[in-house]
Amino acid sequence: MPLLFRKVNELRNYLNTLRCEGGKSVGFVPTMGYLHEGHKKLIETSKLQNEITVVSIYVNPTQFGPGEDYERYPRDLNRDMSVCEELGVDVVFAPTDEEMYPAGNSTEVYVRGLSEVLEGKFRPGHFKGVATVVTKLLNVVQPDRAYFGEKDYQQLKIIERMVKDLLIPVQIVPVEIVREPDGLAYSSRNVYLSSEERESALSIYRSFLLAEKMIKAGERNAQRIKEAMETYIRKHPHVKKIDYIEITDPELNPKEEVQEGDRILVAVWVGNTRLIDNWKVSL
Repeated sequence: MPLLFRKVNELRNYLNTLRCEGGKSVGFVPTMGYLHEGHKKLIETSKLQNEITVVSIYVNPTQFGPGEDYERYPRDLNRDMSVCEELGVDVVFAPTDEEMYPAGNSTEVYVRGLSEVLEGKFRPGHFKGVATVVTKLLNVVQPDRAYFGEKDYQQLKIIERMVKDLLIPVQIVPVEIVREPDGLAYSSRNVYLSSEERESALSIYRSFLLAEKMIKAGERNAQRIKEAMETYIRKHPHVKKIDYIEITDPELNPKEEVQEGDRILVAVWVGNTRLIDNWKVSL
């Protein structure tokens, strides 16, 4: 079973001891828990590249807006510890809110520009909470490498920018999206979906396939591709709302003409569940 730490100082002391003993490399996988195959891929990648792997499990309140699903977000530390044991994780850090945001806490981290588009437009303040907690976690663990999934592509780009701007000495390692056999991207929020809603949720993945088919047939106009995707997704009965369908370059700048390596990003409400996903364009 991995060692479980709840206190910042206790984790720091333990990791410092390991570093002093043998200079072992540390990989870090920050999560909000309820681990799934996507998280497992992050952990497995860290295990391949580092001698020590640390996983944090913390549902960060500051990245949830009013009326979002903070209270009902799935939590099961015992289950997560079992998954970590199965994968050979060395250390789990599961702090309390008081440990991460001590009394009098008044400092926030905000990445301008990238935090205001796409997800940031629909979830104001979300990325401030993400950037702040990830900065704290990186300062606590001080890893050589930290692993982030490409499913949260905008989050990944924000973390990369933050680390670069703040001169944080860590390598950010992107890990490709992991999908269920039918194409639905793994997400802890998938547990909210009924079987009927889950079928409608597959429209997201299938809209990517539609876009790819159009692109490979020679279509390069981003607007036409987005309109075709929207029409397809809206046909499904449990799709309540589409927040956005956008095509950008790898750095999240909107595109009018589609090129190799661009990203198609979507956010769709299926029933009462908001799902995000993205697709890398391949010509």
